[in-house]
Amino acid sequence: MTIAPDLTANEALRAVRLSLRMSQDDMARALRKAGVEAGEPNDANKRLVQRWEGGTTRVPRPVYVRALEKVTGLPIESLGFALPVMIRLRDDGAGGHDLAPGADGVAPASADAETAARTAGRAHYAGVWLSRYEFYSSGRGQTFAGAHYVVLVQNDNRLTGQSLPGASSRPDSALSLDLTVDGNVITGTWVEQTATDGYYAGARYHGAVQLLAEPTGRRMAGKWVGFGKDFDVNTGPWELIFKEASTSKETVERYSRRPE
Repeated sequence: MTIAPDLTANEALRAVRLSLRMSQDDMARALRKAGVEAGEPNDANKRLVQRWEGGTTRVPRPVYVRALEKVTGLPIESLGFALPVMIRLRDDGAGGHDLAPGADGVAPASADAETAARTAGRAHYAGVWLSRYEFYSSGRGQTFAGAHYVVLVQNDNRLTGQSLPGASSRPDSALSLDLTVDGNVITGTWVEQTATDGYYAGARYHGAVQLLAEPTGRRMAGKWVGFGKDFDVNTGPWELIFKEASTSKETVERYSRRPE
């Protein structure tokens, strides 16, 4: 009797590819282009992408890891791949080397390695995001949308965000976020400082927000809650859409503009 290999499809990579509106051929071309631009040409093709998504290949070579991170804007840990198991060798005193002691000849992981293993599956959300929310204005009897480009900085399970200069749908409105990540649940607080010469005359609003992150790590959606000017509690939809993982000076300057 032949036993089929236990293959687990890489749904995370497939979801990211589809979110980028790419076919498997498109992704292969993008990977080859990223390799050329980085000075590391690769031979990515549709069949390779199929092997990754089907689970046949669980650990891509380093040249493909770097290309995948460039094309998707996500760390390899967020793309559903298994990380390689590192083994250690020691001098056997006779001109050769043996495996360091440990289960099945694999050396016990160091504290740093154990920490890395525990956090390997944690999503990374640092980068530039488009923040959008809706609110009802009782004074104007209408529902409005607010949008900002924000930079998220991640420290372990803590996310802090700040809108970029001039990157608001309402001139001179500044948004800040203080969030905690628990699995795919993101919870925290928000503060918005409105423009002094705008409709809200420099009023400072604040409240709470809870979002659910999609498996791709490229979108968070949920609800905000906060107080209105009449001391009533309001709520509405809020979403964050991933734009770029880079927070370089060039990237920040590119997004320091009014959201489209």
